[in-house]
Amino acid sequence: MTIGEKYSKIREDVPEHVTIVAAVKTRTANEVAQVIDAGVTDIGENYVQEAETLHNELGDAAKSIQWHMIGHLQTNKINKALELFNVIQTIDSLKKADAVNRRAAERGKVVPVYIEVNIGSELTKSGFSPEYVLIEDLINEMAGMEFLRVKGLMTMGPVTGDPEEIRPYFRKTRQIFDRLCTLHLPHIDMKTLSMGMSHSYKVAIEEGSTMVRLGTVLFGTRIYQ
Repeated sequence: MTIGEKYSKIREDVPEHVTIVAAVKTRTANEVAQVIDAGVTDIGENYVQEAETLHNELGDAAKSIQWHMIGHLQTNKINKALELFNVIQTIDSLKKADAVNRRAAERGKVVPVYIEVNIGSELTKSGFSPEYVLIEDLINEMAGMEFLRVKGLMTMGPVTGDPEEIRPYFRKTRQIFDRLCTLHLPHIDMKTLSMGMSHSYKVAIEEGSTMVRLGTVLFGTRIYQ
């Protein structure tokens, strides 16, 4: 089955209101071009440098889609990230939010962002602590940042062989999201809940995800060089 055929099959199975972001870490421009040709409208990349390479190799095709930063964003990469990405999904601290806001202000660019929640409180992962009151405090601070628009939450969930084991974490993230949606603050427009990857996206959708980030099920197992 080709990459395009895999995407078409998944798209048929995934509810229409759920956005599929093709996660393209380590993928070639040819592979990315295939999913774009198949109808993918959103691409997720973990690294700024790899995104820049793909932009250059894809040419005009790169301009036809939305680019999402889905990996940890280093402060020294923010300026380049703002050139390449339409959305930053990995705001993991107030310090990071402030840094992105200041750089965006210098460019006169308003940036849609998601707050990354470390829902499993894992020491090896980035993301904000999964305590509602802390996230609400962050949201209140970000409401004063003129060049950011908080559009949603993003989480990964613990790595496990059984997607059912991640369900409680997705459910907790959805509960936090729903509470945040009731806030009426400037620059806050919670629309997207980005959770679920290749092994867990079906459970994530059942728990309320409106955006899934799919790599392996589209492209096959990653080959690291």
